Amino acid sequence: MDSSLTLALWRALGSQADLQAALATALDLLGSRLPVTAAAVRYLVPEHRLWETVALAGPGPTQAYAGVAHLVEGQAPGLPPALRREGVLRIEPASFLKAGFGLVPPAASEPLIVAVLCDEPRLTAVLLLAGLRERVVSAATRSRIEALVEPLGSALRHFVRQRDVAALREAAEADRRSLLTRLGRKDVVEAIVGADSGLREVMERVAQVARSDAPVLLLGETGSGKEVVARAIHRHSPRAEAPFIRVNCGAIPDDLIDSELFGHERGSFTGAVAQRRGWFERADGGTLFLDEVAELPLPAQVRLLRVLQDGLVQRVGGEQSIAANVRVVAATHQDLRAMIRGGRFREDLWYRLAVFPIELPALRERLGDVQALAAHFAQRAAGKLGLAPCLPDEEDIRLLCSYEWPGNIRELSSVIERAAILGNGRRLEVAKALGIAAPAASALRPMPSMPPARATDSASAEPTATFEEQARAFIEAALRRSLGRVDGPFGAAQALGLNPQTLRSRMKKLGIDARPFRAPR
Repeated sequence: MDSSLTLALWRALGSQADLQAALATALDLLGSRLPVTAAAVRYLVPEHRLWETVALAGPGPTQAYAGVAHLVEGQAPGLPPALRREGVLRIEPASFLKAGFGLVPPAASEPLIVAVLCDEPRLTAVLLLAGLRERVVSAATRSRIEALVEPLGSALRHFVRQRDVAALREAAEADRRSLLTRLGRKDVVEAIVGADSGLREVMERVAQVARSDAPVLLLGETGSGKEVVARAIHRHSPRAEAPFIRVNCGAIPDDLIDSELFGHERGSFTGAVAQRRGWFERADGGTLFLDEVAELPLPAQVRLLRVLQDGLVQRVGGEQSIAANVRVVAATHQDLRAMIRGGRFREDLWYRLAVFPIELPALRERLGDVQALAAHFAQRAAGKLGLAPCLPDEEDIRLLCSYEWPGNIRELSSVIERAAILGNGRRLEVAKALGIAAPAASALRPMPSMPPARATDSASAEPTATFEEQARAFIEAALRRSLGRVDGPFGAAQALGLNPQTLRSRMKKLGIDARPFRAPR
């Protein structure tokens, strides 16, 4: 075949991002040298056991070569042996359909020439050509088809890569939207409530230290927002585009701490079947947030100190030192000075971590933020639960400000979500939610307009809903809004952030039937 035509095919197909346009361009270039009436690129989808047409072109009718064809039961996905051996083959569609290979569309009737475009473990595809009247494929025709196959196969690989990337992007975006829905958020990064009021001093210190690489130690009670502040430090730092990785030091078993933080080499201990990068390596270029750092045992504290001093990590079982370009932010609710005096925390590690300490106030010390926080969590709960948004009223705020909040902001978030569930989209049942939340009645301070005995006399308190009653109300509200639909994009399962099977299991356990919630026909 003319080398100039081969070069023209490569140039034309290489510049086409659209596979269908590439196929049409190739047929135009070949013209009378390969007078086909229709051409189709067919692609094997082994997980669904079918062949799919991904490109169609030609001057004649092409619809017969569109669509999908399923493999018959028992037929292994792949190319027929004769086609794999020859590369280019003339076939009768009826015989191929009868054999169940599926690469020929069911509507095809006239003889075809089939050429292998790709025969790889992850990509199998063929080119179907209709309208060629040769009963045996001539050497000249074979040469022209083979000249077309290589650049068209390259265009197909590019098409498949683009489609895979698009599918991954769509899946990632769907996961992102689903996660934000479950969290009741509109975006990954949200403004910090109280940044201009109760947390003003904290945020001023965040602004001071964020641009540097100095280690930061966050001190505050459980639930006071240490992770939110740690993320703010990362977000305002030069490392903002790099990873932010949170490690809960208290959740790692002692014998796995070294492997988790620093990684391990294959075979370094029983069960180490592959090399593993530790959290320091995974956070390279970014920020490593060591939450509950006081829970680290003393031997791990020694190794952490060495990494902070030298900036080098050594995997378990490894001999090579690896540079750790990581900014460390640590947090604890413990009194580290008391732990140092008791010999449970190393003083030299304290000095390394506490280069820039930031102390977070408890919620009871920033009651001026309660109204804004409650409104924020109410909006989030409404989005998460699929309820109508209800904001706390003056009485709700008075009740919230009279509570001691031993669990701080985390507990406030739970109380507001519980109040939204109990209110079922009509209002926030804050009083009931606080009654459920308070582990001890003394946590609720008496108020001038409420008799002191009301807060302490559990016998006279209004009965509160059980967990099962709350769950039932929660699920029934979602079914009511979804008109009894459990699955699908507008179903109750998605609104609740649950797997449909999980929701069905809970409905069965609670004796909830979706049918009464369906719209009458």
